Amino acid sequence: MKIPTTLKHKPVIVSENYEQVDGRYAGNTDAQGLSLGLAQWNDRGKVDISAKVWRHTGEKWSRQSEELPMHRVLDLAILICRSSLYFQDAYRMPKMYDPENTTIDRIGLQGDAMNVAVCTDNPMIDNDIKLFAQALGEDGEMIGERLSVLSRVLKEMGY
Repeated sequence: MKIPTTLKHKPVIVSENYEQVDGRYAGNTDAQGLSLGLAQWNDRGKVDISAKVWRHTGEKWSRQSEELPMHRVLDLAILICRSSLYFQDAYRMPKMYDPENTTIDRIGLQGDAMNVAVCTDNPMIDNDIKLFAQALGEDGEMIGERLSVLSRVLKEMGY
């Protein structure tokens, strides 16, 4: 499906067949495309770029389409990678986390650090962390494929 170019987000690079590769939702998703482009929140004289997931209801483009600054997309990728690494060994703890030390990592970014921790404010964390680990395991092949592609592209870029 063609991504609209008349809305506030101005696509520059697009993937218009995302509905065919949207993980377990492939072939049955409202996420019809991805784009990188000029952000909808740009002010006169200031240009930010963003990533956008374009959702379509079958009748019209959805207000639930998401647009994120590029650095946040990368921060989410970092969070996914660090969490996946954590869950490789979490099974060794009775609760899949240490209630006395819920910090997983502090990842240095821009002079400070992004804290990564188990969310013990969640009153259902003991159950939810097990469900999360189970879902992560079930999606392991799909996530692993994408991480392998990401790793290859990062190596090609010199990282």
